[in-house]
Amino acid sequence: GILPPKKEVKDEVEEMVLRLQKEAEVKPYERMNLNQLREAEDEFDEEDMKAVETYRKQRLQELKSLQKRQQYGELKEISGDQYVKEVTNAPKDVWVVIHLYRMSIPMCRVINQHLNLLATKFPETKIVKAAANSCIENYHDSCLPTLFVYKNGEIKGKFIGIRECGGTQLTVEELEWKLAEVGAVKTDLEENPRKDVVDMMTSSLRNASINDMKAGKDEHGRK
Repeated sequence: GILPPKKEVKDEVEEMVLRLQKEAEVKPYERMNLNQLREAEDEFDEEDMKAVETYRKQRLQELKSLQKRQQYGELKEISGDQYVKEVTNAPKDVWVVIHLYRMSIPMCRVINQHLNLLATKFPETKIVKAAANSCIENYHDSCLPTLFVYKNGEIKGKFIGIRECGGTQLTVEELEWKLAEVGAVKTDLEENPRKDVVDMMTSSLRNASINDMKAGKDEHGRK
């Protein structure tokens, strides 16, 4: 009679488990696609139907947004006559990348290969190519390849000639970084893939400069 009564912990544990299960419960319509929702309408009560309708509208909006973002997805060939329609007058807020090329120039073929991959990776960006002479008569080979980046009818970036486009050893990651820098794509690359090459060239130039200075001092001392 002097011991305190035992606490009934069993009921408390069961209550807590039930509460957690209820909180974790996912409504069946949240696992359904739009067709399944349509077929299962009769199984929901009035409260669920209101939630279903809200959920359906949300899913439709998400689907439309996704379709809008992913309406491209391939490197498309256009002619000079289509330039204004396809590039300058592209839909509002859509980034457009156009490559002016000539197949006789190896670097142009490399960029076309890279753009084909990037068009698949970034389907929300419109990426097209056009034979240079069909857009600009007598366009000089020294200006090729040429990349123009447009948005809302304005040029947001341009890369003219082999050097500006990244050189003959250009990789697809380096081209992706270039386009990301002007805003045309949203890259998942964390840093410039050419950074190591640039750092190496900078280091080599610095060392060469130091060696030249040392050589100059030694020669001056001998004199």
